[in-house]
Amino acid sequence: MAAARLGIRVHIFEPQASSPAGDVAHRVFIAPYNDKEKLEAFARSVDVITYEFENIPTEALDILENIRPVFPGRKALATSQDRILEKRFLESIGLKVAPFAKVASDAQLREALTSIGTPAILKTRRFGYDGKGQVKITAVEQASAAFAALKGAPAVLEGFVDFSCEISIIAARNAKGEIACFDPGENIHQNGILRKTTVPASISHSLQTDAVLLAARVLNALDYVGVMGVELFATQDGLVVNEIAPRVHNSGHWTQNACLIDQFEQHIRAIAGWPLGDSQRHSDAVMVNLIGGDIGALEQYQNCALHLYGKAEVKPGRKMGHVNLISPKSA
Repeated sequence: MAAARLGIRVHIFEPQASSPAGDVAHRVFIAPYNDKEKLEAFARSVDVITYEFENIPTEALDILENIRPVFPGRKALATSQDRILEKRFLESIGLKVAPFAKVASDAQLREALTSIGTPAILKTRRFGYDGKGQVKITAVEQASAAFAALKGAPAVLEGFVDFSCEISIIAARNAKGEIACFDPGENIHQNGILRKTTVPASISHSLQTDAVLLAARVLNALDYVGVMGVELFATQDGLVVNEIAPRVHNSGHWTQNACLIDQFEQHIRAIAGWPLGDSQRHSDAVMVNLIGGDIGALEQYQNCALHLYGKAEVKPGRKMGHVNLISPKSA
C-alpha cells in the first residue's frame, strides 16, 4: 500500500489464494515456492524483489536472484533464519546476546541446562514466531518433555536475561549506506505474542542512542538494504540483542500515525534506491495488536487509528490488525 501511494505497481507472489496483500496489489502470482516457471515469470514482471517474512526456501531465492535484485540480501536472510547463526553473527560484531547452546538431542539439552541453568527457553532454530516453536524450562527434570515437544527439530537453548524492559528499534539502510532509525519502542508480550508497543520507551537518552548505534552496526555488517526490526533487552549492563528481523516489523506499526514517513514507506524508499525519509516522530504513540476475538470489540478503539489486515478467518492468537493511539510528543 505504501508502494502504491508512491506510484509503484506491486506484484505479489503467494502460495495461498486470496491473500490480503493480493487484494490491494496490481497483479498476483499464485503458486508454490517450488514452481520454477511461475517464479521466473514473476521475477521478469518486476524491477526489484522484496519479502515480508523470513521463511522463504533458499531454492526459490536462487531462481529469483538470477533474474532481479532481491532486497534485503541473502546474507541477512540466511542469518535471521537460523537462531544459532544469528547469535554467532551478533557476537562476531561485538554485541551481547543471551547465553545459548546448540541442542540436537535430549543428552545435549541436559548438558546445556547444566552450564546455562534454569529458567531457560528451548527454541527451534528455524520457523519460530509469536511464541510458537519454544518451550520454557524451569527445572532439569523437564528436559525430556521439552525436547519431545519440539518433535526432533534442531534447537537452541537460551538462558534467561534479567532485563528491565524489552525494546525494539526499526532501522533502514539504502544501497548508498545511508541509515535512518525510528525511536525505540517499549514492548509488552502476552503468551509470546506482541501485545503493545509504547513510544517513547522508558529508557534513558543514552540507552536510546546506544540502540541506534547498535542497529547501525548490524545494518552495516550485513550490507543491508531495506528496513529491519531489532529486538533488545535493556539490562543494568546495557543492551542485549534478542533477535533481528529482516523486514518491516510489528513493533514498528506505530510509525504509521506518529511519523511523517512510516516504516513501510521507508522500506520502499530503501529498496527503490531513493533517499531515505525523515524518521523523526511528531507524536507519542501506543500501538495495540488486535489478536483473535479482539476484532469483534472495535467500539473500544474509537479514538484510535484502525488498521485491519483483511484476513478472512479469525483464529485464537492470530493478528487480525492493530490500532494506534497518538498524543502530543512528550520527549
